[in-house]
Amino acid sequence: MTAATLAAPLPAAEIRRTELSTFLRTRRERLNPAELGLSPGIRRRTPGLRREEVGVTWYTWLEQGRRINASTQVLDAIARTLRLDQAEHEHLYRLADVPGLIPAELELSFEPGAQRILDELESPATIANERSDILAWNAAYQRLFPFRFTGSARLRNTLWCLFTLPKCCGPMVNREAELPMMLASFRASYSRHVGEPAWENLIAELATVSPEFREMWANHDVAGHSTATKVIRHHALGIVTFTTVNLSLLATPANRVVVYLPADEATSTAMRRLAEGTVANPAVLPCGHPHLPPAAAVAGTAQKFGMERASD
Repeated sequence: MTAATLAAPLPAAEIRRTELSTFLRTRRERLNPAELGLSPGIRRRTPGLRREEVGVTWYTWLEQGRRINASTQVLDAIARTLRLDQAEHEHLYRLADVPGLIPAELELSFEPGAQRILDELESPATIANERSDILAWNAAYQRLFPFRFTGSARLRNTLWCLFTLPKCCGPMVNREAELPMMLASFRASYSRHVGEPAWENLIAELATVSPEFREMWANHDVAGHSTATKVIRHHALGIVTFTTVNLSLLATPANRVVVYLPADEATSTAMRRLAEGTVANPAVLPCGHPHLPPAAAVAGTAQKFGMERASD
C-alpha cells in the first residue's frame, strides 16, 4: 500500500454507506429464523433471514448501500427486528448519519487538570481517546509498560501495539478474550469518524500488517467500554492482574481515563516493589527481548496518526 493510496481515501459518505450495508448484512445473517417464528424452509441457501423477511420499509435499499435518508423510526424498527443491543443500536444510528446524535469532540486534548489527577493516583492510569491513542499517563502506567515510551510513538496506540507485536512480545496474556472486545469498542467509535484520514489510515495499515486484525474487523462486532480484567505480562514482575475502570471526562467526552486497579494482593505487592525501585525495570518488551520496532520502519507516521507528544 503506497502513501498516495492512503492520502486519497474514499468520500466519507461512500465509506459510511458501505459500513452500514455490511453491518446490516452481518446482523441479519446471524439471526435464527426459527427463533423468530419463521420456517427454516428447504430452499434457504444463506444463513439468517432473507432481506425481504426483515419486513421494514427501505431496509433492502439500506443494505444495498443506496443513497437514502432513513428516519429514526425506520432505524428503530430495523434495530428491533435484527435484535440489536444498545451498542449496536447506537452504531446503526451513527452509520446512518442521523444528525444531532454525534457530539463534537477533541480527540487529542483533555482537561488541563486531568494530568494532575493521573499523577495523584498510585495505580496505573492513562487518558485514551476513541482511536485507542494514549494521550497522557502517570508514572505507574509507564512503569507497567516501559517499552511503549521508547522508540516508536506508534506503540502508544493500543491496537497497534497489540496487533503488530509478536505474541511472545505482547503484554496481554488474556488477549484472546480481551482483544475482540477492545476492537468491538473501537469499531463502535469508528462510526463517528468514518472517512477521517487518521482513522482510515490506521485501519488500512493494521489490515495490511495483521491478518488477525483483518479477520476480526470483518466480523463488524460492536460494543461499549466496560470494566474488564487485564492479565499483563511484565518482564520483571511476571504475571500481574488488573481490573480496568473507565471514567468519562466531561469537557472532552470522547476521551476517557482508564485506571488499572490491582486485582489481587500479589499484584499490589509487585507494583509497590516496582514503585520503590527494588526491581530493575529497563525499557524492554514483556518477554525480556531488548529489540523494539526500528524507527526507520515507522518514520513519518507518528504525526499522521496524531500520536506525538511534545515531551516525554
